[in-house]
Amino acid sequence: MSAETVHSHMSVEDESKLWSGGSSPFKASYGKLMMWYFLLSDAFTFAGFLIAYGTLRFSNQSWPVPDFVFSSFPFLKGHAPLLFVSLMTFILLASSFTMIRAVQEGKEENKKGVVKWMALTIIGGLMFLGCQAWEWTKLIKDEHVTVTQDPFNTHLADGVYLDDEHGHPYAAGAEAETFQKDYSYLMHKVDGAFVQRRFKYTSGPHEGEIGRQTFGPKAFGALFFFITGFHGFHVFSGVLFLLIIAVNVASGLYVKRRNGYEMVEKIGLYWHFVDL
Repeated sequence: MSAETVHSHMSVEDESKLWSGGSSPFKASYGKLMMWYFLLSDAFTFAGFLIAYGTLRFSNQSWPVPDFVFSSFPFLKGHAPLLFVSLMTFILLASSFTMIRAVQEGKEENKKGVVKWMALTIIGGLMFLGCQAWEWTKLIKDEHVTVTQDPFNTHLADGVYLDDEHGHPYAAGAEAETFQKDYSYLMHKVDGAFVQRRFKYTSGPHEGEIGRQTFGPKAFGALFFFITGFHGFHVFSGVLFLLIIAVNVASGLYVKRRNGYEMVEKIGLYWHFVDL
């Protein structure tokens, strides 16, 4: 009888420990386990968006080429394909490193070290958001991309233009601009209206035919702004959480817990996910 009572008491105690944030299951605290569940569900959401983008991208031959669309860089003239995108990626990866250092300092119960590295992580997040704001401004204001309008497009065959970028016929003796298959172009606005340059195909099934520049797939703008905006929202939320937790660390709130600044580790999991 006494053995059954002890066994029953131990079962209740173990169950209480399990559901009150103990080390089980998987030797992880309840808080970290819930963070992993959230990240897994969020990963499925991102995967759905990217699969939709990939499906539309590879089912449309005239989809804008990223090297052409993202070829601008602040204060730099000329084309710099994906250079700015690479810089944004580097900033996020660097902030992921500083987040790792913050977690390491937390394991050592070093409050000053945690605050320092979290501050650097916050700066990295703000820099990324600033870069994304510049990228959006460039696309919307200068290149007139919207969620329903895509001035970027791609030629499906070789050809030659019959007029200049302003829509004026070439002067006598002027050398006409040629283009090759898969050449991307951007329709420019002149006096508030898009110029649809005329051209003649010199190869392919439509050789000899005359056509005009047209808008690209409408889905491009919608998907780009939605996916990057969704990611930007995660980064913005992460910066806010980092700021709140950094203030709590500086105030000594987590010192009494003596758990290696687990809250810093949990926000670190979220930040690494965002950086991916």
